[in-house]
Amino acid sequence: MNKKQAPIEQHHFPWDHPRFRSWIAVARACQLMQQTLTRALADLDIKPPHLDILVNLYRFDGITQQELARKLLVGRSNMSMLLPQLEKRGLIERRGDDKDKRVLRLSLTDSGRALSEQAMDIQTKVIDKSMEDSPIEECMIVAQAMERLVGILLKDEGDAD
Repeated sequence: MNKKQAPIEQHHFPWDHPRFRSWIAVARACQLMQQTLTRALADLDIKPPHLDILVNLYRFDGITQQELARKLLVGRSNMSMLLPQLEKRGLIERRGDDKDKRVLRLSLTDSGRALSEQAMDIQTKVIDKSMEDSPIEECMIVAQAMERLVGILLKDEGDAD
C-alpha cells in the first residue's frame, strides 16, 4: 500500500494574518478605551456617546441633528434617544432654523459648554496617559491608517446603500 499520500492541507487561520491581527488589536483597543473613558467620565454623569455629542456641538455650534448623526456615524434613532437626555439636563438646546422651520439647530447651553470643557479635559488626560509612551510620529502613522480605514469603510457603506 504505497499509494502516494495527498499533501496535508494547510489551514490559514485568520489570526495568523497580519491584517486580521491589526483589525482585532484596533477593535480591542477601541473597546478598552471606551471602558476607560466611561469610568473616567462617571463623576460627570455622562457616557462616551454623550461626550461625542457635546464635543461636536462645542466645535460645530448650530449644526442639525442630521449633520450630527452623520458626523457620529449613528442613526437618527440613536440621536433621538440621546438628545432628549442632554436637553432635559439643560446641556443642549434645539432651535428652529431661520430659513427652514422644519430644521432644528443644536447648540450647547452655558452649562453644556462648561461640562463639555470638563469632559474634554478628562478625555485628554485619559488619552495622554494611555499613549504617553507612543512617539508622536507613531501616533500620526496610526491616525493616518485609521483615517484611511474609516474612508474605505464609509465608501463601502455608501456603495451598499
